[in-house]
Amino acid sequence: MTALISLHNNTLGRLELTSDWLTPTLARVVFAATMLVYYWNSAMTKLGNGFFGFLFPSDGAYVQIFPKAMEAVSYDSSQLGIIHWAIALAGTWAEFLLPAMIVVGLLSRFAALGMIAFVWVQTIVDVTGHGAALGSYFSNATTLLDDRTIWSFLFLVIVINGAGPLSLDRILKIK
Repeated sequence: MTALISLHNNTLGRLELTSDWLTPTLARVVFAATMLVYYWNSAMTKLGNGFFGFLFPSDGAYVQIFPKAMEAVSYDSSQLGIIHWAIALAGTWAEFLLPAMIVVGLLSRFAALGMIAFVWVQTIVDVTGHGAALGSYFSNATTLLDDRTIWSFLFLVIVINGAGPLSLDRILKIK
């Protein structure tokens, strides 16, 4: 048993020395590999037509963000108010900017906090507006709640540890 403990401490214990830079760097790489394209593809569906489409969300943006309100106005987004426009615009920009900030490591902690909020707002809309099943913890199947909790944990790693050494935060000396 002593040999096993010694092997553990001497081999795997050395990983602890890398955790301050490896953990946040891997968190950003895992995010880029698994969720970046998901969020950017979603954001692309929210852009309006033409050069200034980034200022005028598509009907798809309103349907995704305000499903009940769009149904109430027979899917005519022109009947929605300026608050709906501002929220749809902010949501679209957030889906582009926050993931990009995490990938390049710019204001990473702030961006990761924003993504945690985004994930849970997205979850609320999915459940209340689109009828998705939330599920529960400790069940025998992976649920929406499980997925969104894992996503949030990944972002929480960045909130706690920052972006790591390969980041704009490090270059700009942002803590």
